[in-house]
Amino acid sequence: MSHYFIEDNSLKHNVVSKDVFIKTNKLSFFTDNGVFSKKGLDFGTRSLLESLPDDIHGDVLDFGCGYGPIGIYLKKVYNCNVDMLDINERSINLAVKNAELNKVDVNIFKSDIYENVTKKYDYIITNPPIRVGKKILYKILFEAREHMKENGTMYLVINKDQGAKSVMKDLEDSYKVSLVEKNKGFYIIKAENQLTK
Repeated sequence: MSHYFIEDNSLKHNVVSKDVFIKTNKLSFFTDNGVFSKKGLDFGTRSLLESLPDDIHGDVLDFGCGYGPIGIYLKKVYNCNVDMLDINERSINLAVKNAELNKVDVNIFKSDIYENVTKKYDYIITNPPIRVGKKILYKILFEAREHMKENGTMYLVINKDQGAKSVMKDLEDSYKVSLVEKNKGFYIIKAENQLTK
C-alpha cells in the first residue's frame, strides 16, 4: 500500500477543492490522491493550529507540509516568514497551488527530512508522519533542534494511540516539554530548545 510519505507517481490524480474554516479564518485547499488527509483538514492538524499561541513570529518551518494547511494558515494569520517542506512531489505541487489560491507568500521546497534546510527557525510546527516508524520519526523530532534558534520552539501533534505519552517522555532528553492541550486523544506538544542540554 502506498503512503503519503512515499513518492508514488503511479497513483491517478483526483484533484478536488475543499473550503476550510480554522477559527474565523476561511482557507481553500486543493487535495489529491497520494497526499495526507486528502478529504480535507484532519482533526489533528486542526487541533494543533487552533491551540497555537497568539505570538508566533519570526522564521517558521512547516515540516512535512503536505498540501499546505499549516504553513498557509501561519502565514495568513501571523504573517511570519514561513518555509514549508515535504518529500512528496505531489504534496509540494499542491502546496504551491494552495499558496497561490490563498494569496500568501511562502517558501516551499522538497527535502528528505532536513537535507535541504539551510537556516534556523524560531518555530518548527508539524503534524509528523507517524507511519514512517519510530526510527525516522525520532530523527525528525530530535534533529529539529539543530535547525532551531537558541530559544526556538517546536509544536507538534500526536495521537495518544500513536504513542504521544512516550514521545513526550523521550523528548525530555533534549527539550523542555509541556502539554499544550489534549483534544479527543490528540496531544498538542510544545518542545522548547534549551541551551543547557
